[in-house]
Amino acid sequence: MTVRETVRAWIEAPAVRQGIIAVILLNAVLLGMETSPTLMAAAGSLILTLDRLCLAIFVLELALKIYAERLRFFRSGWNLFDFVIVGISLFPVGQGLSVLRAMRILRVLRVISVAPRLRRVVEGFITALPGMGSVFLLMAIIFYIASVMATKLFGTAFPEWFGDIGQSAYSLFQIMTLESWSMGIVRPVMELYPYAWAFFVPFIMVTTFAVVNLLVGLIVNSMQDAHSAEDVSRTDAYRDEVLTRLAAIEARLTAGDETRG
Repeated sequence: MTVRETVRAWIEAPAVRQGIIAVILLNAVLLGMETSPTLMAAAGSLILTLDRLCLAIFVLELALKIYAERLRFFRSGWNLFDFVIVGISLFPVGQGLSVLRAMRILRVLRVISVAPRLRRVVEGFITALPGMGSVFLLMAIIFYIASVMATKLFGTAFPEWFGDIGQSAYSLFQIMTLESWSMGIVRPVMELYPYAWAFFVPFIMVTTFAVVNLLVGLIVNSMQDAHSAEDVSRTDAYRDEVLTRLAAIEARLTAGDETRG
């Protein structure tokens, strides 16, 4: 076994993966502790030292992966994801770069690429994106039509909610999420327009209970497809292993018969 193969096997070992997950979780706790002035005043130097140690471990892991896989490292979307996340953390953080300082928390997302179950969830979500795009387009059309109607119907009496298309779209989004939609918006509107319910109730039925649940259904189906594909691949791998073992047994039996003959 070559050095590269040894390094690759070591990186892919379950114990090493679990260790990386532990470091990611520790780093997440440390980044949260950095937001506390009390903790930073008491143990700021220790927290920052541990944070740098976690970053050094991430950099070492990526360096070993690049050494083991060479250019194949950059063909994997998850490897590129890890590379970008760690690369952002390496930028110098000064007083004028508070955004980069805040983006260091993105290191926690590395747990997705390390944990296979989380990777399947994200892959299922990405698989659902094309179908979700069609649903979002439908949602945009519904919102545009409803925003124009709401502006025409209620804009004069309630300009703070329905004064223009933008305000109407935001108010309708609040109604779709069912956040203070009744007492906060719809009932005050119904005091001047008693039949306003004939506009808002169908809007809620279509958007909240139909289109949003359609999005959930697409994501769930994609998750199930991802799990099914994984089960099939696992079954195929097990079948190939069994066939290989049977072939080896057959070869031994044939060799034994020839020896006795």
